[in-house]
Amino acid sequence: MNWKRILAVIGLVLILAMYAIALVSAFSRSPESKIWLMAAVFSTVIIPVFIYAAQLVYRMLKPGDKDKTSDKESNAS
Repeated sequence: MNWKRILAVIGLVLILAMYAIALVSAFSRSPESKIWLMAAVFSTVIIPVFIYAAQLVYRMLKPGDKDKTSDKESNAS
């Protein structure tokens, strides 16, 4: 499996878990439900940004590696 896809799946699972926790705490009328909702909204923005930053760092550390898609596109031309 491609490492970008793995990072995307991990990010998706984290975001969905945060929203599930926010929904469960909202239905249980917990006093922390507002905090969990704000954490879910915050993670909706921060987790994709963090994953994008990790991809940029990886690209900077491994400049010789090219994506397979860019190789296919250059061969097709």
